[in-house]
Amino acid sequence: MLENVLAAPPELAPADTRQAELIDLVARFAPSDGRHYTAITPLQLIRASEPRQHLCSVYEPGLSLVVQGRKQVSLAGEVFPYDPQRFLIISVTLPVIGHVLEATPERPFLCARLDIDPREIRSLMLAAGVPERKDVATERGLHVALASDTLLDAVLRLLRLLSSPKDAPVLAPLALREIFYRVLMGDLGPVLRELAVADGQTQRIAHVIDLLKQRYAEPIRIDELAGRVHMSPSSLHHHFKAVTAMSPLQFQKQLRLHEARRLMLAEGLEAAVAGHRVGYESPSQFSREYRRLFGAPPRQEITQMRKGG
Repeated sequence: MLENVLAAPPELAPADTRQAELIDLVARFAPSDGRHYTAITPLQLIRASEPRQHLCSVYEPGLSLVVQGRKQVSLAGEVFPYDPQRFLIISVTLPVIGHVLEATPERPFLCARLDIDPREIRSLMLAAGVPERKDVATERGLHVALASDTLLDAVLRLLRLLSSPKDAPVLAPLALREIFYRVLMGDLGPVLRELAVADGQTQRIAHVIDLLKQRYAEPIRIDELAGRVHMSPSSLHHHFKAVTAMSPLQFQKQLRLHEARRLMLAEGLEAAVAGHRVGYESPSQFSREYRRLFGAPPRQEITQMRKGG
């Protein structure tokens, strides 16, 4: 049964035709700049009509596939570029800074993003007979890989369902299942497999990240975090840095700064108030660390963002 559901179609769509249809579908269902949620719950579409720097976000686990244009994301100084030939996998929640590299009003940047549910990956591994491996090395939480023809065809079938809302509730889960099957059996398969291992190192780090998200404004103790996931403090530090490129304390700091930025942009808070809200006692320290991450002091950077710069 699984083989029938996940089997590739008899003929793959010609690459140029497929790419043109992917562009048309994303452009049609993302008619304006920004993020667009769709009737297929895990699927969001993103559009940008000009290059943009400092797109600061906290990325949740997911798959991002560009159909037109180019983008890169930076994690603690490491840069990950992706485009229509290369897709991005995010295996844990990470604070990143994005930069749309290639976009114009005539040829906007267009991207499809799919949320990843580790439970679905575990179910898929079980159905496909893919064994769990608990002895793999801890991997970075961001990866880029070439997009295969079979993966792109599966994505195209999912996007076509946006035009068939009556069919989507039945067929979208099958298309999503095939997409993640193609990833699971490709170069980034080990990343998904590690993500799906309930007591694996990646899931333990993901749990620590969840704790930091919940308590980003509070002082934290590494030994307490380590105890919550049954690791030694040194082991937690090693594996956490392997996944996130940061220590837990550095990660918490970035969560604080991203949240403060959101509060200033979305709620109009003054810098000192936003800094205090996220756990900073010293306005000067907040301003200094904000500038180091985002490239300008809070008031100046927020003003630039509100002007579209």
